[in-house]
Amino acid sequence: MTHWYEGPLAAFDTETTGVDVEGDRIVSAALVVQDSAGGRMRVTRWLVNPGVPVPAGATEIHGLTDDHLQRNGRWPAPVVEEIARALAEQSAAGRPLVVMNAPFDLTLLDRELKRHRASSLAGYLESTPLCVLDPRVLDKHLDRYRKGRRTLTDLCELYGVVLDGAHDAAADAAASLELVRAVGRRFATRLERLTPAELHTLQAVWHAAQARGLQAWFTKSGTPETVDPAWPLRPELRAAA
Repeated sequence: MTHWYEGPLAAFDTETTGVDVEGDRIVSAALVVQDSAGGRMRVTRWLVNPGVPVPAGATEIHGLTDDHLQRNGRWPAPVVEEIARALAEQSAAGRPLVVMNAPFDLTLLDRELKRHRASSLAGYLESTPLCVLDPRVLDKHLDRYRKGRRTLTDLCELYGVVLDGAHDAAADAAASLELVRAVGRRFATRLERLTPAELHTLQAVWHAAQARGLQAWFTKSGTPETVDPAWPLRPELRAAA
């Protein structure tokens, strides 16, 4: 019997103009599909001219400049629709979608669809909702008392996953996919009896608990930051009255 973490998976990642899911924009994205552990990865890449300046701090992270994006990037409207349709195809094919820190990438995509297509991610997933596997949520629940950061780079080092070219969307997606397989193997006795759909439901609960714990820590330390417990997609902000 092939366990889910050895079977078909897809992975999605974006690079952006910043970390605000409500206002920042996608500048590149990638979808990686693998039919079995160790199999060939099929990669689809998108490069986007966001139509707004890319802050220097963002360029320092992913290396994508305004000039490069203006010369080589496509307009956002057709790209975000292609991405949404590609994710819907993976969902319809029954492939779980690996997204590291899913509420960031999926919410940002949702807001880009609203901005450029007057649509939403849910609108493309009406027939088959996504089944998401988030290595950050999984690791934080399964090894909750371990100290240290849980960025993609940190987790890849911990689980022995090669990450070549961090902050390239395709490289990050591929590493996230391998990371989920590594987490599955390490915690096989706790995960192998669960289906990806069951894990999707559980991760929403786990993430909410993790968010409450982090919020309590922020409150205790006097930090004004708020933590959204929603996973894998944050609800749309209500417009001011």
